[in-house]
Amino acid sequence: MKKIFLAGMLGLLTVSCSKKENTAEVATSSETNTVSEPAKSNLSGDQIIETLDCSGCHSATERMIGPSYQEIANKYSQKDVELLASKIIEGGSGVWGGVPMAAHPQVSKEDAKKMVEYILSQKK
Repeated sequence: MKKIFLAGMLGLLTVSCSKKENTAEVATSSETNTVSEPAKSNLSGDQIIETLDCSGCHSATERMIGPSYQEIANKYSQKDVELLASKIIEGGSGVWGGVPMAAHPQVSKEDAKKMVEYILSQKK
């Protein structure tokens, strides 16, 4: 029974941690069957975060399913920008508990770095 409950919760988390519909999508061409890169964003880090599913698991000041942005900022520094940007894109687990963070492969490295810069600016 416990396994079924945990599997169901993980399924719900996976669904709640998928991207929102208004994010940049990877376009495919039916004529050439190639995948084009997502457009580079002119949005700020906090604006990019708003277009994604981040608020389903994170908030600026309160721990939810995942850590708050303040908790992240207090744990990491500017030298960790590349690491954290990679975690946004590739996902991760084990640092803040057992619930894994979903990957966001649609986010460019540049946009992920903007997101990290915003998150690190929340340091207390």
